[in-house]
Amino acid sequence: MATTVAAGALRPTRTTTATFGGADVTYLDTDRTRPFLLLHGGGGVPTMVAFANLLAERTHSRVLLPTHPGFGGTPRPDGLASTRDLARLYVDMLDSLGLDDVTVIGSSFGGWLAAEIALLDSPRVSGAVLVDAIGLEVDGHPLTDVSTLTPAELAAHSFHDPSRAAAPQTAGGTGPSPDVAALIAYTGPAMADPTLLGRLSELDLPVHVIWGESDGIVDVAHGQAFADAIPMAHLTVLPRSGHLPTVETPEELLGAIWDLGRD
Repeated sequence: MATTVAAGALRPTRTTTATFGGADVTYLDTDRTRPFLLLHGGGGVPTMVAFANLLAERTHSRVLLPTHPGFGGTPRPDGLASTRDLARLYVDMLDSLGLDDVTVIGSSFGGWLAAEIALLDSPRVSGAVLVDAIGLEVDGHPLTDVSTLTPAELAAHSFHDPSRAAAPQTAGGTGPSPDVAALIAYTGPAMADPTLLGRLSELDLPVHVIWGESDGIVDVAHGQAFADAIPMAHLTVLPRSGHLPTVETPEELLGAIWDLGRD
C-alpha cells in the first residue's frame, strides 16, 4: 500500500493505492470518523473531488473517493468485466479497511454501482445515495448516447446551466467528457442492465434517489423508476440542476442528503 499525505491539510487527506480483490485501486481518503464511499461516473474523479471535500468539511466524516480501475489511465484487471464485478471489489475494499456504517454515494455510473454494492447485502453498508444514476432501461426514456455528442451538446445535456461545464477543469480534470471506453468495459455498449430493475426490489436498506430536474442524459423518469422499484427509497428532485449535481449544485446536493438523514 502506497500513501501520500496532502501538504498543508488541516485534517489528513491521503492519496492511497492499495490492492483489493486482485486490482490496484487509487483513492483519496479524507479522514472524518463517519465513513462515506463516493463513486464517480464517466467523467472520472474530477467530477467528485469538490463535493468530496465539501462533504468532509461540513460533516466531519471520513470520505473515500476511489478511481475505478480503468479510469484516469489506471489499469483494469481482466477479472473486472462488469458493474457487479466492480461492486464486489469495493465491498472487498470496505472489508479490508474494516469500515462499518458506510453510506455509499454514487453519481451517474457510480449510482448504478452504488445500487449493485447495496444489492450485495454487505453488513458494512448502511445506506446508499443514487445521484442521476444510469443502469435502468425505462420505456420511452432512452439513455442519451453521449459518445455521439460534441462538447457543447454534452454540456447542454449534462447541465442546467452549461456555463458550469468547465468547473471540473479547476480541479485538474478535463471537463465532464466521459471516458466511454472505460465505461463500456463495465456496462456494455447499452450502458444499462435489463435485469437491474427487477433486482432492486431485493434491497432492504435506506436508499435516497436524487435527480437533477434538467438532466438530459437520464431524465427524471429514471429517478422515479429507481425510487418505485426500491422498497425503502425516497426521491428528491433538485431544481436548476442537471446530470452532475456534484459539480453544478453541490451545496443543494449536500443539503438534500443531510436533510433526509436527519428525518
